[in-house]
Amino acid sequence: MNRIVRREEMAGGRMVLNEIEAPKIARVAQPGQFVMLRANESGERVPMTISDINPGKGTITIIFSVAGWSTALFKTLQVGDSYENVVGPLGRPTEVEAAGTAICVGGGTGVAVLYPIAKKLKNEGSRVISIIGARNEELIILREEMEAVSDELLVCTDTGTTERNALVTDLLAEVLERETPDVVVAIGPVPMMKRVSEITKPLGIKTTVSLNPIMIDGTGMCGSCRVEVDGQMRLACVEGPEFDGHKVNFDLLMERLHSYQDEEMQALEVHGITEIHQCKMEEEARKKEREMVLE
Repeated sequence: MNRIVRREEMAGGRMVLNEIEAPKIARVAQPGQFVMLRANESGERVPMTISDINPGKGTITIIFSVAGWSTALFKTLQVGDSYENVVGPLGRPTEVEAAGTAICVGGGTGVAVLYPIAKKLKNEGSRVISIIGARNEELIILREEMEAVSDELLVCTDTGTTERNALVTDLLAEVLERETPDVVVAIGPVPMMKRVSEITKPLGIKTTVSLNPIMIDGTGMCGSCRVEVDGQMRLACVEGPEFDGHKVNFDLLMERLHSYQDEEMQALEVHGITEIHQCKMEEEARKKEREMVLE
């Protein structure tokens, strides 16, 4: 049993931070890796990337938004409650090395995954420019933490309720007009990572993305997390979750992520949740798909 020692509701309750006792994992975990969590004996396994590691306290931190039945169940857990299982660390640690200049781009809960990577880059001597965004200011998370590990932090929202009314990809394009980074790290909704990769590919800038395909066991046994990278099938749980953004088949990934959308919404309704946050770029992509079908 892994006890929750700190719990914080973020983004107006839409996201939840859990600091969990997991001393063995905390001793060896590295940025970019994830854990598989199960709330109780009848719960399903859910992968969560580790957003912070405290070996001294023997804890790891995860941040999640309610996106299905299991994460809705996770939200009911309070300080002192325990997860039935926390297995990890899983996946390959981030392979981003120290760079002269690194641009870190995060959207929504992707900022939680981005934070330890930006922190690692900064600690290794890189100049870090971070760009984070969300639908509105309330949904911006880890702003102070990202500012602490960045030489420059740019924040934007879809609604213009903070510094800039823009998408993170808009700000990235602006920064690239004045900067030539050694690496770009993008983590967030799949359409966002796809667009970042499209922007950086013609410029020949190394781009790393962290993928979130459907995952069951986290050990490479089931094959459900397969993604196409450079024309070959790869297992995100053991060969990722980070990959070269210029080689990922994002369209296939998005198609697979929508496989159980109806079932997920039905499960959410059991918890009284009828609406979840959607990425603006994903909404626009679906609108274009519908228009193409009608044509």
